[in-house]
Amino acid sequence: MAFLRKKREAPRVELTPMVDVVFLLLIFFMISTTFVEAPGITVKLPESSSQQRDQETREIKVYLSREGNIFLGSEAVDMESLRQHLLNHGDEAAAMTFLLLADEEALHGKVVALMDLARETGFSRLAIATEHKEGR
Repeated sequence: MAFLRKKREAPRVELTPMVDVVFLLLIFFMISTTFVEAPGITVKLPESSSQQRDQETREIKVYLSREGNIFLGSEAVDMESLRQHLLNHGDEAAAMTFLLLADEEALHGKVVALMDLARETGFSRLAIATEHKEGR
């Protein structure tokens, strides 16, 4: 008596789960990547061994170049127009962060003047941006 043999199918590797996993990893890395926002102003920040940043607060970024030029975002401003812009924030200035991105070779007097201007216009939170030191 002859038995009928079933034809065995060749084993297949399903690619659908692997494509799903790769797609999820791609989405994860796209979302978790931090983007550095820096306009076309060349500012070499001083280095610091410890950095801390509060992500939950609104902030105003003011750049101070090596030559002493002041930029609000990517727009060049003078001290008086910066004062007017900061005064426009009114009462919400106390809850906002004044982020100063000063070149490490900028004059100390200009940095102090910008810090005083922030205090005068109602900003109670002041942050000075630095670069993280390598090797620590």
